[in-house]
Amino acid sequence: MHMPFRGRLKLLVASLTAVILLTWLYLLAGNLENGRSLLLSPCLSETPEARVLERAVLESRVREMEEENRQIRLQLNQLQGTAGQPADGGNYGNAAWGASADTGPEDVENTAEERANHTECPRSPTVLKCELIHVACVCAGHNASRDVVTLVKSILFHRKNPLHFHFITDAVANQILSSLFQSWMVPSVQVSFYDADELKSEVSWIPNKHYSGIYGLMKLTLTKALPSDLTKVIVLDTDITFATDIAELWAIFRKFTDKQVIGLVENQSDWYLGNLWKNHKPWPALGRGFNTGVILLYLERLRRIGWEQMWRLTAERELMSMLSTSLADQDIFNAFIKQNPVLVHQLPCFWNVQLSDHTRSEQCYTEVSDLKVIHWNSPKKLRVKNKHVEFFRNLYLTFLEYDGNLLRRELFGCPSHATSESVQLQGALEELDEDDQCYDFRRERITVHRVHLYFLQYEYTPTGDDTDVTLVAQLSMDRLQMLEAICKHWEGPISLALYMSDAEAQQFLRYAQASEVLKNRKNVGYHIVYKEGQFYPVNLVRNVALRNANTPYVFLADVDFLPMYGLYDYLRKSVVQLDMANTKKALVVPAFETLRYRLSFPKSKAELLSMLDMGTLYTFRYHVWTKGHAPTNYAKWRTATTPYKVEWEADFEPYVVVKRDCPEYDQRFVGFGWNKVSHIMELDAQVSLDSSTSSLIASSKHICVEGLRGGNLGLLQYS
Repeated sequence: MHMPFRGRLKLLVASLTAVILLTWLYLLAGNLENGRSLLLSPCLSETPEARVLERAVLESRVREMEEENRQIRLQLNQLQGTAGQPADGGNYGNAAWGASADTGPEDVENTAEERANHTECPRSPTVLKCELIHVACVCAGHNASRDVVTLVKSILFHRKNPLHFHFITDAVANQILSSLFQSWMVPSVQVSFYDADELKSEVSWIPNKHYSGIYGLMKLTLTKALPSDLTKVIVLDTDITFATDIAELWAIFRKFTDKQVIGLVENQSDWYLGNLWKNHKPWPALGRGFNTGVILLYLERLRRIGWEQMWRLTAERELMSMLSTSLADQDIFNAFIKQNPVLVHQLPCFWNVQLSDHTRSEQCYTEVSDLKVIHWNSPKKLRVKNKHVEFFRNLYLTFLEYDGNLLRRELFGCPSHATSESVQLQGALEELDEDDQCYDFRRERITVHRVHLYFLQYEYTPTGDDTDVTLVAQLSMDRLQMLEAICKHWEGPISLALYMSDAEAQQFLRYAQASEVLKNRKNVGYHIVYKEGQFYPVNLVRNVALRNANTPYVFLADVDFLPMYGLYDYLRKSVVQLDMANTKKALVVPAFETLRYRLSFPKSKAELLSMLDMGTLYTFRYHVWTKGHAPTNYAKWRTATTPYKVEWEADFEPYVVVKRDCPEYDQRFVGFGWNKVSHIMELDAQVSLDSSTSSLIASSKHICVEGLRGGNLGLLQYS
């Protein structure tokens, strides 16, 4: 099918060469014959005027030849730009990775140096300005849900096209990512979710030793999982970072031959060569094999050739001798390609620069501009050994800590399918008057903050008696040091909302992973509310923590307080004692404070009363805001042996235990002051307030945590 083109190409090249050669031979011969020019008559050639005329004629001839040459080159470039695709697949040998694999058959024998020196003819863009690009990713669990955000940031940072993300998720990742994208509100971005549990039966029969588990095999099922009308998709691992526009990768689909259905980068380690260690027996692969961290899948063609049946037959055949997969889906993809090499299109290696301990990825790039996609395909991730790992780590950290709010930018010239939430938000913004003195406060009220639920691993098993209580609080970066002490004093579930920037969230992650106390507590839900604007949206952050409590009852506290040892069990018993399941009641927990730098918790109520009499402890804020806790009636509390009713008064803001479906905080309040008062006022209108007789909370200005470890009673506030 390429013969007419090649013949025409050779004819043009020959014509161009012949014309240039004959022209200069003619001019040279004419000027040298007998020392006279043949362009003019002999009688004129010897005069000065004749020499000037002869030069003008020569210059005219040269210009004509240059114009003719330019026209021939233009025709040649046009033919090369519309040339057919390679007659067969990409290179499968061990050719230098620095050379592009997207070459025609005539280039296969070229050396890497020749191809590196080759200048491609300019071509028209192959991706339309507003063409929708589809990206698929398998994401399961808390850690993968956190990692995929960095991948998405790197794609959004460089992209110029609308995007549609397809996530195959478990229930955990679905909850986290759906909430994140809904609150992120990025224009020209669509998101779809597919239940991984429905696909497990397709791959659960395959034994797999890879650390990704069953989810590492899910990419084999994409032809079934994704919509039947989706023709092609880019498939990515969660540990990928983009350094260029993803549209460049999408454009490579246009280079596929009619038979090619999968685009992959060659594996950059010796794994499939079988020489990493003695008796190493990998799955069959073509040469070095291919890495499946970045895949171009032509779904329409895969369905047409019966992909689902083909990969199953391949896996069944190889498992008879291999017994299990070592690299999950990658082993099966490679065994399939080994049998069907014509179906693969080899991508240039810079589309998947693999950073594991045994790769030779440095052969893949010589300049920063060569890098397209970085793949952290090692269990060590950022701690992997690589000559340029510091550069790659800094690039990764750039997107890890990048402010995601800056990615909420419009794609000018491309129609965007606005959601009902974005339309409503835009309408509210248009109604605001920027000349209004309260504009900033009104603007904050309708600001949609990004929310990342369950930022760390979370596990909770409900109790059988429906009396469980979750401690609910909010904090910012300056209260981070309180977390360990709270976890030591409260063994029950905790729901914490943290108001932080992207960079601060990563600092918190490092802090939590380095803390022996925090990393061993799995029943603490950390929910990140990302910073935006100049005000602290305290009640919005409180509501995020409240909505994500998973127990029937919640203890609405502040992070500045430490609960008395045993308070968790005491409150659960109080729930039963007050019959809170069948009555509308809220339990008020008395609050106290100390001004001492060191304090031993009182072990009993009698010891607490003694400390109050000695001035070691005080009722909370008695000297600053007495009205805030006066209705608790501390005088009555001193002698009470059973819970008693508390009468609401203006400015009352106690800490209470109440049902989880209680009214939410009024989000119009931002910053300090009145934010809890309004909530208690609404709560009192619906429930009866009863005071606890033995539990307490206390506040301190600079409490030393070491001094709290010997006590058994108290809830202390840090300011």
